[in-house]
Amino acid sequence: MTDVLEARPHGRLLTPPPPPPPPPPTVLARDLYFANGVAVSPDQGSLIFCETVMMRCSRYHINGDKAGTVDKFIDNLPGFPDNIRYDGDGRYWIAISAERTLQWDVLSWSPFVRKLVHMVDKYVVAVPHSLKNAGAMSVTLAGEPVSMYSDPGLAVTTGWLKVGDCLYYGSLTNPYLSKINIAESPAEKAEE
Repeated sequence: MTDVLEARPHGRLLTPPPPPPPPPPTVLARDLYFANGVAVSPDQGSLIFCETVMMRCSRYHINGDKAGTVDKFIDNLPGFPDNIRYDGDGRYWIAISAERTLQWDVLSWSPFVRKLVHMVDKYVVAVPHSLKNAGAMSVTLAGEPVSMYSDPGLAVTTGWLKVGDCLYYGSLTNPYLSKINIAESPAEKAEE
């Protein structure tokens, strides 16, 4: 929570280390806001990564004309992305750990208010963080929103995995995995 309230670009996207003895990893992208989740595109030509605090996902180009550059994949998400996974069927599934609210939007606009909330939370009394209505959002390979599953009672989901017609998900607050049969449960239309 401190990292979210601080909202500073401390994150990096790194190459994975080779087998021992590993040299230091190469930094592919810097100044990321709470980098959280990465998926390789099906053609192996790019990486999609999430920035939780900024409520967006970006694309790092591995090869081609744009090799070494980062551009927008999807932004203005309906909540805080916590992971992303390709399902093998033409969609990425983005875990939304909590919904976007007016309270969080105000915090994102004002460094002073974020600092004040952090100080009160740390030294005075626990501040309720209104983490609720978590879910999963599916997007096309081009980053266009397709569907959204959410649950008002769910918070801090960390990942979704599609297997057949089911989505399996976990949460930092629940000691179990849950599933949704997407063939039987209609999704909300996702909007950017």
